[in-house]
Amino acid sequence: MENSSQIVSFVLAAYGNIGELKYLYFSIILLWYLFICVANTLLIVVIHVDKRLHEPMYILLCNLCVNEIIVSTSLYPLLLSQMFSDSHEVTLPWCFLQICCMYTSAPAEYCSLAAMAYDRYIAICHPLCYNVIMNPERVFVMILLVWIYSFLSFILSFSIIFSLKFCGNIIDNVYCDHRLMIKLSCSFSVHSYISDIFFLTASVFIPFSLILVSYMKILTVCRKTSKENKQKAVTTCTPQIISVSNLFVDCIFHSIDFRFLVTHVPDEVRVILSIYIFICQPMLTPFMYGFNLPKIRQSYKRLLFQRK
Repeated sequence: MENSSQIVSFVLAAYGNIGELKYLYFSIILLWYLFICVANTLLIVVIHVDKRLHEPMYILLCNLCVNEIIVSTSLYPLLLSQMFSDSHEVTLPWCFLQICCMYTSAPAEYCSLAAMAYDRYIAICHPLCYNVIMNPERVFVMILLVWIYSFLSFILSFSIIFSLKFCGNIIDNVYCDHRLMIKLSCSFSVHSYISDIFFLTASVFIPFSLILVSYMKILTVCRKTSKENKQKAVTTCTPQIISVSNLFVDCIFHSIDFRFLVTHVPDEVRVILSIYIFICQPMLTPFMYGFNLPKIRQSYKRLLFQRK
């Protein structure tokens, strides 16, 4: 086993030998990354330009789009750079930076959706108090708290990684997976399991519980309201429900024992499952909200087709 003092980089072993297919993979990954950035940026621009969209719901949506760009940028540039690499090496600082971005963006995603669910709860269940409760100052405070909470959940969960000494440097994945990095440490301990449980509780369970409570209360109110109000509630809540469901599917993938994936699933499928959320979620957000919310659809049309 290698001396821990000599470990200055990790080798991402899941790339394997892809031969001439690297040009095809590079083109597909680059186009997908550009589509993600353009789609999310366009939605942010539309909301910024159209003053009629300067409402709490759409400001929170902008924050969600920013997070989609951040989480995509934490993965795709590394994938692109590794396509033409023979060694597939990543230095420790870059691995730590990637982990920091990924595992700060993950709770930020759930917390942003929780904030949006709370916004819908106030709008549907307490419409007369909406402008008082969801004023611009409070919305920006909510966004600030989302990022502070997300960063603290990452630091309290995974700061142990930065002090580890590693006795191996082969990571069987296409990015710096914190679980595999911890297994390569010379002092593997029960603290890694505790940190995982704490992170899942703080970044997934708590926000998901808040989302669930909000929508249960919305459902209770909608059962007693008119058909028109039910339709409005469904229209505004559907994109968030789909986003949360997609994230829940990803949690199932990540809860599967990695050793099971290695031994029972083909390498290509295992790699796709490990980056599933980075493929679907960043593109799902702008399209679901852009096509499902009438105000945004109208703003798209005005911005793209009615300006001369």
